[in-house]
Amino acid sequence: MNNLHKSKALVWGLLLAFCIVWFYGLGARTLVPTDEGRYAEMAREMITTNDWITPRLNGIKYFEKPPLQNWMNALTFELFGLGEWQARLWTGLNGLLGIVLVAHAGRRVFNERVGFTAAVVLASSFLWAALSHVNTLDMGLSGMMTLALCALLLGQRNDASARERRNWMLVCWVGMALAVLSKGLVGIVLPGAVLVLYTLLSRDWAIWKRLHSGFGLLIFFLITTPWFVMVSLKNPEFPYFFFIHEHLQRFTSNVHNRAGPWYYFIPILLLGIVPWLGVLAQSLWEGRHDTTSGFQPKKMLLVWSVFIFFFFSISGSKLPSYILPIFPALALLIACYLEKASYKAVVFAAGLLALFSAVGLIFVPRIPMLGAKAYELPLYQSYAYWIGAAAIVGLSGSLVSIWLARRQKESAIVILAVTGFIGGQLLMLGHEPLGRYAAGILHVPAIQAELTPQTPIYAVGQYEQALPFYLRRTLILVEHADEMEFGLQQEPQLWLPKRDDFIAKWTAGQVSGSKAIAILSPGIYADFQKRGVPMRVIGQDPRRVIVTNDLKK
Repeated sequence: MNNLHKSKALVWGLLLAFCIVWFYGLGARTLVPTDEGRYAEMAREMITTNDWITPRLNGIKYFEKPPLQNWMNALTFELFGLGEWQARLWTGLNGLLGIVLVAHAGRRVFNERVGFTAAVVLASSFLWAALSHVNTLDMGLSGMMTLALCALLLGQRNDASARERRNWMLVCWVGMALAVLSKGLVGIVLPGAVLVLYTLLSRDWAIWKRLHSGFGLLIFFLITTPWFVMVSLKNPEFPYFFFIHEHLQRFTSNVHNRAGPWYYFIPILLLGIVPWLGVLAQSLWEGRHDTTSGFQPKKMLLVWSVFIFFFFSISGSKLPSYILPIFPALALLIACYLEKASYKAVVFAAGLLALFSAVGLIFVPRIPMLGAKAYELPLYQSYAYWIGAAAIVGLSGSLVSIWLARRQKESAIVILAVTGFIGGQLLMLGHEPLGRYAAGILHVPAIQAELTPQTPIYAVGQYEQALPFYLRRTLILVEHADEMEFGLQQEPQLWLPKRDDFIAKWTAGQVSGSKAIAILSPGIYADFQKRGVPMRVIGQDPRRVIVTNDLKK
């Protein structure tokens, strides 16, 4: 194995090129519903209302998640203005933080090569790199949980001094506190459960004496308590909804209609760890045999990965991004395995990527057929070119990696990582036409041309997650409460629950000259046509019809 990790010129050159692509990708795409539009809009409204305590979506109380990401996004908007890269900067920085943390932890806990390899593995793992460029809470949660995990590894390593142990364990408590402010109690429940299971498996009972729990808990509550107290005082309905509905009921039931089978996350993990799928199982098995005396870091990483995966697999609520916190631990386990494995392990991983890429090339001509409507065909055709390019990159890079593996194993690992990262970025960039369609961004100019400061915009039977951010306006919901149902129960005056009430108000406005705009589903638009509702179409696609009651062209 060659020693690329010791070349400062190579390492800093790779880092510079990586960061250029990484930060470019943050602003290269439209904000896509649902998460990206939702959290960008919540931060925008936080600035507009100057209320940093009560989270709101579309002007309605929204208590599903804590506010850390909204705070960070709002701060970014205050500093740099509104825009796509600004909305993704916090998640992008969290993804980058995770890569830096596994590099440092790998180097200090294991050795320099493991740190370098762990960083390139995590940076190129498809799910981690992709979701670092999506404005979603799970990357913020994962960044803070990675801070807690890596600080724990650094603080508990057998050669840590007393001062290092104390400082890193306090950082661990800070990470858990920020994880709670990112997405709730999972930020401390999951690390706590991992610690209990690790203790039972490793018999390392003494670890509980090395946690600095007293001062750590004080720091934890100093960070987390103020917001929870303030939001509860301003909104007495918050504690029940957040702690019971959003935690207990969400985990034990299908209250959010996000259920999935027990194997839901298996294909997501297999796809998300590409291009390292070929060494995933071996790396997990390697962690099982950690025989280190005292603290056993690989066993801790294994328990972290397996338990969190299991936890979300049995949950009644499932989304692909939920398992994101396990990827830093997997990257460290894979790096430990690759250090000892023969070149054949790299050949196998690269061979699997070559196979996937070849299959992707075969299916590229069929991608336009995914479009259900004629309007969508050119969008999928455009995406097919990008998928083809990613497949060519994957096939070419994996073949080069295979060729290099016997001679220069570390070079082959780097080539495979670069290949996976570039291929994943191409897939993300190529989605832009479909993303613009999903967000409805093409209709923004037409809507803005009809708007005055007094013009209300109604969302009838559906809610557009991205358009409020781009229009810099909230919508008035009609008939469809969507995820804002609880907030509307507290403030029912903020919407129109009945379609007939909307039609009466819309028609009266048309008669009196009070202009309004409405975004309708095609089915509702057809119903309004039959009922003779006065409308002029200003924008239309298969997902939505946008109309005004001002009939003058």
